[in-house]
Amino acid sequence: MKTLEDQMSFYAAYHQDPRNKATHFLGVPAIAVSLMIPLGWLRIDAGGVTLTGALVVTSVLLAYYLLLDIPLGLAMCALFGLALWATDPIAQAPLATGLAWFLGLFVGGWIVQLWGHVYEGRKPALVDNLFQVFVAPIFLAAEVFFALGYKPRLHEAVQKRALEMRAAALSSGARSAA
Repeated sequence: MKTLEDQMSFYAAYHQDPRNKATHFLGVPAIAVSLMIPLGWLRIDAGGVTLTGALVVTSVLLAYYLLLDIPLGLAMCALFGLALWATDPIAQAPLATGLAWFLGLFVGGWIVQLWGHVYEGRKPALVDNLFQVFVAPIFLAAEVFFALGYKPRLHEAVQKRALEMRAAALSSGARSAA
C-alpha cells in the first residue's frame, strides 16, 4: 500500500493552482455525496439494522483513510458520517427525487472540477491513475489541516515531491513534443 505522502504527492502534482483547489472543495464533496444516494438505494435489513451500499462502501473507504493517517482519517469519519446522515433521507425519497439530487450533484461536481483544471492547465490526476478519485477527499482534508498549521512536515514533503513530479512531467512532455 502506498503511503499518504505517496498518494498526496501524486495528486498534488495535478493540483497546484489555488483556483483549481477551490473548485475541488466544491466538486469533490458534491460527487462524494452524490454517490451515496444511489448506493443508499441498495438496502438490506440485518437483524433490525439497516445496511446500505453507501454505509458499506464508505466504511471501507474510511478504513483505508484511517490506515493512511489516524487524525485525517478521523476527520474524514466525521465528514463522511455527516454526508451519510444527510443523504439517507434522499435515498429513501421517491426515485425521481433521489435521481434528480444524484444527477445534479454528480454532474455539477464534475463540471466544477473540470473547470478548475482549465485554470491548472493540466488534466485531472485520475486520467493517469483512476485510484486518485479516492485520494481527492483526504487530500482536501489535509489541505485544511495544512492551512491550520497541522502536519507541516507532511505538507513540506508533499509539496516538494509534487513539484518534482510536475517538473519531470513537463520536461518529458517537452521532449516528446520535439
